[in-house]
Amino acid sequence: QVHVAESGGGLVQAGGSLRLSCAASGGTFKHVAKAWFRQAPGREREFVAGVDWSGDITSYADSAKGRFTISRDNANDTVYLQMNSLKSEDTAVYFCAVGKFPGIYTSHLHYDYWGQGTTITVSS
Repeated sequence: QVHVAESGGGLVQAGGSLRLSCAASGGTFKHVAKAWFRQAPGREREFVAGVDWSGDITSYADSAKGRFTISRDNANDTVYLQMNSLKSEDTAVYFCAVGKFPGIYTSHLHYDYWGQGTTITVSS
């Protein structure tokens, strides 16, 4: 059975940094894209960042560009999200997603497996 687990969330002051990790088990996911989505209270889930199967191609939402960095370690089937210069509007539950395809898609419909989410609260 596939299991996707995020870690690294928490409370941070505005301007601070956090690093999220996501480990997938119960399958082999080295050949599909992975991504991070987030959902703030009262809002729809939105794409934050994605990385293709090789790790060479990344994609970011405009809100994340220049502040967040996504990377992956295929040897350990893990994906990371380094978040710097955090803002109050980054407060949300962050979800790791394992894709259906090698390339990156921004729609949640192109992702097969999801973690339970980890909460990030940025205080101003």
